[in-house]
Amino acid sequence: MEKAESPISIPQMPAPLDSPEASSKPHKKSFEITMEAATLRSPSFNEDTYFLSHLKSSEKKALQELKDKLAASNGSDNDCTMWGIPLLGGSDKADVILLKFLRARDFGVFDSLHMLEKCLAWRKEFGADGITEEDLGFKELEGVVAYMQGYDKEGHPVCYNAYGVFRDKDMYERIFGDEEKLKKFLRWRVQILERGINLLHFEPGGINSLIQVTDLKDMPKRELRFASNQILSLFQDNYPEMVARKIFINVPWYFSVLYSMFSPFLTQRTKSKFVISREGNAAETLYKFIRPEDVPIQYGGLSRPSDLHNGSPKPTSEFTVKGGEKVNIQIEGNEAGATITWDLVVGGWDLDYSAEFISGAEGSYSIAVENPRKMAPSDEAIHNSFTFPEAGKMVLSVDNTASWRKKVAAYRYIVRISRSV
Repeated sequence: MEKAESPISIPQMPAPLDSPEASSKPHKKSFEITMEAATLRSPSFNEDTYFLSHLKSSEKKALQELKDKLAASNGSDNDCTMWGIPLLGGSDKADVILLKFLRARDFGVFDSLHMLEKCLAWRKEFGADGITEEDLGFKELEGVVAYMQGYDKEGHPVCYNAYGVFRDKDMYERIFGDEEKLKKFLRWRVQILERGINLLHFEPGGINSLIQVTDLKDMPKRELRFASNQILSLFQDNYPEMVARKIFINVPWYFSVLYSMFSPFLTQRTKSKFVISREGNAAETLYKFIRPEDVPIQYGGLSRPSDLHNGSPKPTSEFTVKGGEKVNIQIEGNEAGATITWDLVVGGWDLDYSAEFISGAEGSYSIAVENPRKMAPSDEAIHNSFTFPEAGKMVLSVDNTASWRKKVAAYRYIVRISRSV
């Protein structure tokens, strides 16, 4: 039997979560969380709904013209499909795809049709429709270089990209050593994207795009320039309007200079999708868009690869640790024999953490479950369990008194009661 206890919250702290297994009541927070995110951010992108009623009359006309021209050039061609959706069927799903190509070309019908037909030809030649089932190898890159993991707060699938491993010359040569290897890598990268696209709805008002998170830490710029350009070109030509937001994390200081140079050449629509976060602020930035339980542990979240096969992640409580502040999370009302399991993480750590059991008996004593220790910025989330020898409470302490910097944090716990007690 397991339950989530009703905790006593400390000043500055939200109440810990009720376990989904024990209660269906929605979790409530006692205060609003505020976070500073990007050093460079344009006004947030407003995703299109794809309802025809939301289109301007000129846009409706362009959509119909594109349909007519596509039908005229393809006739009754049953192969005129994309992601399993017949483009000539007149369905809402087909309209979503056609509108993506129109928006990519500012509703220019001729240019949109040209882009669409080139994409259809490329997909057929590349074999994109069946690529998700291929075994391309690259086991060492799965979950490291490019991978789909979780969803953002609005339900968009999230694709993570990190190329820092290619600073290793041997790794670089194994993956990009010659043209054939590069082609195979590009095919694998398309496979990852296609798996993400298979999670989309292609429906008006539905989830019709992805979130991309790109980690620039240790990225070897010169060596990967050619591969990056090929990936970018391939995606731009064949996957229009598939990304709702691009989040860059661990961005080096000089990126702001580069951004100011190429920014004038980007459309406002493209720039509005960018969120650019400086080094050390990954968790702070990602928490604005993705719940901590869905953020990978290497970026200050609570999502571990081993959790991905265990159903939906357990919700967390978020909180802020101010500079100069020590926060105690007290979990009370537990019986003898109860086992508490908790997860706790602070973005960028660099503070002290400890866990303590305090007996509820008169003249109580305490047990140091985890002695105070300095948590490094690179440390992953805490995951631990403790069985209560008698009734009492658990206190998790986060000590940020040695720092002036505010930090974001998250935790969750579950209490299991032994049937024999």
